[in-house]
Amino acid sequence: MKKIFEKIIQLRNPNFKFDEGLNDYALFQFLWNQAWSMLRGLKLILLGKNPKAALLGRSVRFFNAPKINFGKFLKLGNHVYISALSKNGVSFGNNVGIGDFSRIIVSTSLNQVGDYIKIGNNVGIGEFAYLGGAGGLEIGDECIVGQYLSCHPENHIYDDINISIRHQGVTRKGIKIGNNCWIGSKVTILDGVEIGDGSIIAAGAVVNKSFPANSIIGGVPAKLIKSRNE
Repeated sequence: MKKIFEKIIQLRNPNFKFDEGLNDYALFQFLWNQAWSMLRGLKLILLGKNPKAALLGRSVRFFNAPKINFGKFLKLGNHVYISALSKNGVSFGNNVGIGDFSRIIVSTSLNQVGDYIKIGNNVGIGEFAYLGGAGGLEIGDECIVGQYLSCHPENHIYDDINISIRHQGVTRKGIKIGNNCWIGSKVTILDGVEIGDGSIIAAGAVVNKSFPANSIIGGVPAKLIKSRNE
């Protein structure tokens, strides 16, 4: 029986194998939860979407669903919220997983609609992520991300001390994260940052400038620790 379910899971993750120490009760509970997630995924039909074997946790919500696009095997954890109030929508590649209680929100204002959020293929993002897309956010293929990632592609203007900051407008440059990056837990990435392919960001880092491919970075603010090319 394990082999049958292993083959099914390998449709999404070709390298998957059940651990030999896995007990039958845990396996049954896992399969039960996945079955319910797949059934919940069928509700995407009501939004005019092809489910494409999506797995949805409990209380997943969508705003402006016509501007949300996704590939095969999308997996959204419990209480995930996706808002595609935007110019160019929210898009997910194949085999994308988003952890529980995450928020993917391009914009919240109707008078300054944000740009887009694009997440590539085979990306896994941990619980409690906040991904903003006001100035545009791209996460490349094959990225793995810990819990509490936050991305903020927007900055407030504050030059005039005689006007409230909230009335001075914003600047938007966007954030781009390359392919095959490993981002630790509780990382914050600010507007205008580009992270090169193959980079690693240490847990707790605050990234306010760009780094080239294969960088290992960490700290507040983040700095280059070394290059993987070495």
